[in-house]
Order: sequence, then structure tokens, then C-alpha cells
Amino acid sequence: MKAEVATNYRTAAPTPRATKRTISMSKAVAFFILSLVFNSAGNVLTLVTSAKIHPSFLGAAYWSAAEANIGTAFHWNLFWAFLIIGFLTAALNAVLIHHWNWKRIAGNMIFMVPFSALIQVFQDFFDGKYPALFRGLPVANSFGMDLFYVVLNFIGVAFIAVAISIYQRVNLVLHPADDLMQILRFRYFKGNATKAMWASYIPPTILAIIAIIVTQQFSNFGLGTLFAFVAQGSITGIADKWVFPKLKHQALDVGKDISTEEG
Repeated sequence: MKAEVATNYRTAAPTPRATKRTISMSKAVAFFILSLVFNSAGNVLTLVTSAKIHPSFLGAAYWSAAEANIGTAFHWNLFWAFLIIGFLTAALNAVLIHHWNWKRIAGNMIFMVPFSALIQVFQDFFDGKYPALFRGLPVANSFGMDLFYVVLNFIGVAFIAVAISIYQRVNLVLHPADDLMQILRFRYFKGNATKAMWASYIPPTILAIIAIIVTQQFSNFGLGTLFAFVAQGSITGIADKWVFPKLKHQALDVGKDISTEEG
């Protein structure tokens, strides 16, 4: 069946109505691995650069900030924080598409295990725990270093957005948060990536509030978080068109009644 699309001018990308796989499995896996590395590296860049500036004003990407804070509140390391919140988000996705799909949830968890592991690896790398390879990012001690970390933080956000664009289009397995964003985008927001991204930030906002109540601290949120909130969805929409532009959404499934009009 030939895919039908409606142009989404706000995100500069087509909105799929129904899609099938048009690329080989080897290409899909290669795209997926690339996006997984970009996503985990980008998430850690936002966390580490935020921690290197004192007093902290930078903040991490929105989901990363909330998950890191929940991890602190309940004494989980990043691996377990990302994994547990990922499973809960996968359950929310099942509610939104009105269908409990064990295959889909298993895919979410398959994504979460290497992703969470890479998060820990990149955090150790940027913190200098592999000195033979890299001695770690130093603490900022000048305006120039502060500015450099701001730029690096924003680059991390862009990495995340581009990675989301790639593996959402590949659609082998998805991070539960990005599966949530895709469900919202094509089922509830008529293909608009920006609106869907904003709506997908409701769960991490709730998590952040819980963490603040438990720890009595407000950390990992700041300028970088604001940039992610405002720009990440738009960057994802732009990347749909400009990063691997021939890669179209594969086997899209967001439940019945996929919207085809722009939101």
C-alpha cells in the first residue's frame, strides 16, 4: 500500500497516514545504532555540562533532568533511574493508544537497556573515569568556560533532537518517552512535533515535582532545560526533512485514527 502524506508546514516534514517499511533491516539497524549513540551522548552532555558550572544555572534536557532528580531522590544511579521511568512511560503509552501491546513494550525495554548502559558509559567518560582516553571535562572557572559549556549543552540538546528524528523514522524500537511523543504527535496533534514535544513534558514535570518534594532541592533545571523545552521539538521536525531526508517514517503505529491535518 502506498503511503499517503499531508504536508506539515510547521515542522517542515510530512505527516504519515499509513506507512510500511521501505528500507532494509541492515540499514534500519545502522540508523538505529547511530541515533542511540547520539541520543545517549547528547543526554549526558546536558547533564555533565550543567554539573560543571557553579553556581549551576544551565540544566539538562527536560526528561534527563527529571530522571536524574528522581534518581537522586530514591538513591538510584542513572541506569536504574532511566530504566524504571522508561517502563512507567511505556505503560502510559499503552493507555494512550488504548491497547496493551507486549511486543511494543518489549521494544521500549529493549531500547532502554543499551540506552541506559550508554548513558552510564558516557557519564563516566565525560567525568574522567577513563583517564587513558579522556581526563574529563573540567569545572568551569571563567566566563569563557561558562559560555563554552552553554554551547556544548545546547549541542547536546540538538543531538537528542536529531537522534529522536532518526529513530522515530526508523521505528524499530523506541525510547518510551519518544514513543510517547510520536503517539501524541500523530494521534493527538495532527503531526505537529513541537506541540507533541511540549505535551510529552507533562510526565517529567510531575516527576520533577515529586523529586523536589523528597529532596527539598531544585537541580538539573536551568537555561539548557528551557532551551530543550522551547527548541527540541522544532529541531526534531527540521531534522525530519534535512537529516537523512530520504529516510521516511517506517511502519508507523500510533493506534487508530491517525491525524492527517496540520495542528
